[in-house]
Amino acid sequence: MTKIFSYSTALLAGLALLGSTQQADAQQFSKRKQYNSIGVSLNAMNYFGDLNPLTNFASFHLGDTRPNIGLNITHRFFPRVSGRFAVAYGRITADDNTNANKDDINARFRYTRNMNFRNDIYEASAVVIVDLIENRNNYLKRPDFVPYLFGGIAGFHHSPQGKDKSGNYVDLQPLKTEGVDYSKFQFSLPFGAGVRYRINRQLDASFEIGFRKTFTGYLDDVSGKYADLSNTSPDSPARYFGGWGGGNAPGGITNTTTGVVAAGFHPSLTDPANSAKRGQGKNDWYTVTGFSLNYILNPKIKNPKFR
Repeated sequence: MTKIFSYSTALLAGLALLGSTQQADAQQFSKRKQYNSIGVSLNAMNYFGDLNPLTNFASFHLGDTRPNIGLNITHRFFPRVSGRFAVAYGRITADDNTNANKDDINARFRYTRNMNFRNDIYEASAVVIVDLIENRNNYLKRPDFVPYLFGGIAGFHHSPQGKDKSGNYVDLQPLKTEGVDYSKFQFSLPFGAGVRYRINRQLDASFEIGFRKTFTGYLDDVSGKYADLSNTSPDSPARYFGGWGGGNAPGGITNTTTGVVAAGFHPSLTDPANSAKRGQGKNDWYTVTGFSLNYILNPKIKNPKFR
């Protein structure tokens, strides 16, 4: 409780200090020094979730990296602070068969689960950018090199797909493989850091590492426990991706040749709360890392007049 109080007090004090600082900056940073820029970004996208090679947060498979492209518009409000609105499209993907080590006692469960997915993500975000080097002048006198931090909010649409035994991709959300009807529309908290370099009078290049904390565990369609899929048809994709083999037996996509199927991989028909775990029950993350090119739109700069 003391820690929560201390963190809350520190956060409120920080916001109060930032508010007073920006109010002072607003009085000194006139509108004629503010400016807009438009940009395009090319990024690499990856994710942290149930299908990673290891269960820790820092684990990811380089081979699962996919491209991400985006457009943005940025407005500089204060010497250190800008606001950015961006739209982006990218894909995340992972596969238990390639990510989990069948010889690792801690990874054999995931290798046996044998799940795979890909997910196209369409994102719109609004973030605040805080430069670590300020510029109280107009854009013509901006520093050549500026590190910065950013944070904000984003909304995104996603729709995970899995590859069936014929090699075809199937939409997973309508199948309710875990008996959960999760939404394809979600929110995330984007944050990260970057560096910006001035190329010429109106052009900047940036490199940025961004994290997205989501509030869903179903970017990969895996989160909770194995579900009772007895009400679906025998050849249903839901049974295949849900690992349903009928009764208390695993089946479908589950790799039954590993010798560890006795550990579970099926629901409890009499007590669903004690069904075998399919995922960790934690929210997924994804990352966006890459380069952007921003063009500063010509603001009107008035020179002082002398009599």
